[in-house]
Amino acid sequence: MIAIIFAISVLLLPSTLARFIPHPITQEIAGWLSPGALLYYVLYALAVIFFTFFYTAVVFNPVEVADNMRRYGGFIPGLRPGRPTAEHITTILTRVTFVGALFFASIAVLPVLLNRELLFNSFPFGGTSILIAVGVALDTVQQVESHLLMRHYKGFMKGA
Repeated sequence: MIAIIFAISVLLLPSTLARFIPHPITQEIAGWLSPGALLYYVLYALAVIFFTFFYTAVVFNPVEVADNMRRYGGFIPGLRPGRPTAEHITTILTRVTFVGALFFASIAVLPVLLNRELLFNSFPFGGTSILIAVGVALDTVQQVESHLLMRHYKGFMKGA
């Protein structure tokens, strides 16, 4: 989700700045980078993919995970602890991130493109709106389940 927010922010910045400069070239650039232009959607998808990899690299450190696994006695069968484990984790992380980045890019771009090309205006939500709504719904369900579980344990403790 963070990747989509970063991508929109970075992509709309040049377009927004170009609108304040009354020059034909900047107006042309603003038109190319405005929502609705094909170049905008291509750059948007590429930016989402880039920022997904960037955010994953910032948040998840395979070397640290491999060190923690070694420190606590964990290992991956067939791999030596340390650098080989970190390289294996990096390979798997890259593959998973690539699939996730393509998914995020499609969630961000496809609904808007379908609405635009098919003139399907009766569904006014973008992919990111649906992603946020599903995330909030899942979090709400999880919180309700934990409250019910806590209430169940309180009743269990009173009966003892």
